[in-house]
Amino acid sequence: MSAVVAARRGIPDASVARLPGYLQALTNLAERGISSVSSEELASAAGVSSAKLRKDLSHLGSYGVRGVGYEVDRLAYEISTALGLTQDWPVAIVGMGNLGRALAAYSGFATRGFNVIALLDHDDALVGTPVGERSIRPMGDVEALVRTDGLAIGVIATPADSAQDVADRLVKAGVRSILNFAPCVLDVPDDVMVRKVDMSTELQILAFHEQRRTGELDLVTKTEVEEVAL
Repeated sequence: MSAVVAARRGIPDASVARLPGYLQALTNLAERGISSVSSEELASAAGVSSAKLRKDLSHLGSYGVRGVGYEVDRLAYEISTALGLTQDWPVAIVGMGNLGRALAAYSGFATRGFNVIALLDHDDALVGTPVGERSIRPMGDVEALVRTDGLAIGVIATPADSAQDVADRLVKAGVRSILNFAPCVLDVPDDVMVRKVDMSTELQILAFHEQRRTGELDLVTKTEVEEVAL
């Protein structure tokens, strides 16, 4: 949903992907009582170059003040507005296995502009089971949630073999933004935004870099040993 809102303002996708990092850094600064920050300091806190940060923020029309930098609260508001976070987006989590329950317990949704209005599952045996302050509801409630509660974002936390069925049901009900935790690719209409969170893929990428780093260290060690032998 945030990407769609920002895209309407003509912000490139790559910049949109970095805005949440800037917002988190600004939130941390505000919590420490810091009212202004330079581009270099904010870039360092967000893990990007200052040139990239300034270019990203220029898409918001925010250029900072020479010698002062950016006002933390104002910039946080500008980014929140660009991301569509100045209102609470109704969210439903589908799939009440271990992952779904963990997501349901995550307190960060409420503090970042997302209101989890329902926990859904296909399994009738789970319907009515309490999870935190909510009870699991049947998947059949999704249409009513869209119609009466404005459900905007569906979070899929089901196994891969049922994720497409869930996506189809969400789309048919009118949901146009989906966050997919299932390890599969979803087939959805062009007007539906899907963001995929695949932890196994990320771990595999880390394994690749760890293997390369280990290989480089082994090569250095081998070279040192050869030099000593000489």
